[in-house]
Amino acid sequence: MADRTLQDREQERYPSDGPAFDEVVAFTSDLIRIDTTNRGGGDCRERPAAEYVAERLADAGIEPRLLERTPGRTNVVARIEGTDPSADALLVHGHLDVVPAEPADWTVHPFSGEVRDGVVWGRGAVDMKNMDAMILAVVRDWARRGVRPRRDIVIAYTADEEASAADGAGFLADRHADLFEGCTEGISESGAYTFHAGPGMALYPIGAGERGTAWLKLTAQGRAGHGSKVNRENAVTRLSAAIARIGEHRWPTRLTTTVRAALTELAALHGIDVPDLDDPDFDIDGLLVKLGPAAALVEATLRNSSNPTMLHAGYKVNVIPGAASAHVDGRVVPGGEKEFETTLDELTGPGVHWEYQHREIALEAPVDSPTYATLRAGIEKFDPEARVVPFCMSGGTDAKQFSRLGIVGYGFAPLKLPVGFDYQALFHGVDERVPVDALHFGVRVLDHCLRNV
Repeated sequence: MADRTLQDREQERYPSDGPAFDEVVAFTSDLIRIDTTNRGGGDCRERPAAEYVAERLADAGIEPRLLERTPGRTNVVARIEGTDPSADALLVHGHLDVVPAEPADWTVHPFSGEVRDGVVWGRGAVDMKNMDAMILAVVRDWARRGVRPRRDIVIAYTADEEASAADGAGFLADRHADLFEGCTEGISESGAYTFHAGPGMALYPIGAGERGTAWLKLTAQGRAGHGSKVNRENAVTRLSAAIARIGEHRWPTRLTTTVRAALTELAALHGIDVPDLDDPDFDIDGLLVKLGPAAALVEATLRNSSNPTMLHAGYKVNVIPGAASAHVDGRVVPGGEKEFETTLDELTGPGVHWEYQHREIALEAPVDSPTYATLRAGIEKFDPEARVVPFCMSGGTDAKQFSRLGIVGYGFAPLKLPVGFDYQALFHGVDERVPVDALHFGVRVLDHCLRNV
């Protein structure tokens, strides 16, 4: 067999169609069946899922640590030693909690983990128990094959990502920074999935930025009184006027480094002359029209945003309350914090006070780094038709908390998806699911990238 091709020998270094492929499906299904619904306010218990992954890491000879700030809100951290002690470590992280799901709205029970017609169904199938399972399948496959990565790999399974992260990544970054010693970069959710932008155009967006989180509470003060009397100091009126102004505000375009790179690459892929993004007459809306479906990758991150989401006022129809409150989901582009705060001061107006209820910074990661190049090459290796582009996430991930430790984060949870599979719509949506073939693709890509990054 001495005449085997280099390609044949190379292929032997990747997971076979056996244990790793079987395990990633089983792990995804099992984790979905462990209900880790995070309703906010501390109403969640990730410990059963944490124990599940910890047991399987230990079975592979990897020593896990289970860490809690609050009983039941469990995180798992483990380190795999690399072959190059001079190399910086890489953090690979995924959260164990999921958002609520109403079974009556689903085709398949959201916590069944059912595998039907080549698809794994259930809450967390894309956000993000699929990636949790891929990480676990890859490192267990390494143990079976005696494979070691070049860099130290720190694995973190976190609690509380779907709320404040106070019991999860925030707790780990603040109280257990030593476990991430040497980590300079990290990868996690929300990137490297197939985005079909038209016939023959399979895009794979890699996350290289996140807007900042700015969850606000607004409080309007007024004069309480009888509902039948004239009242020029009505708190509900003041609040509703402020909320209307905030919800209708058109934020100006602010193109960040990551968004600029995305627009430039997407324009080139569509055969559009790359515009001068700094031209005062640059028509961003016109460019988005030309980009067609691909515009969805950038349009939510061109500017700050402020969406009213909750209202609270009064206790009886004939009583004017003395106070009313509301909540706004604000998101801020990198460098847009000052503009956001100044604008909110103007929009709220007299008699209405606003404050941060939860706040996290915006992030950007370089798209010209060796790590980004390796991630890009990994996708292209296993899907030669892939067109990899950077993008900025409209929301946020645990990368925000880990950035406190100087860790630069990329969104990279690889999945090859069929035409018509709307991955983005399934995040926090009904009938969340992931194809088995997509999980197999993710295992191959993740294995290759984590060994070579």
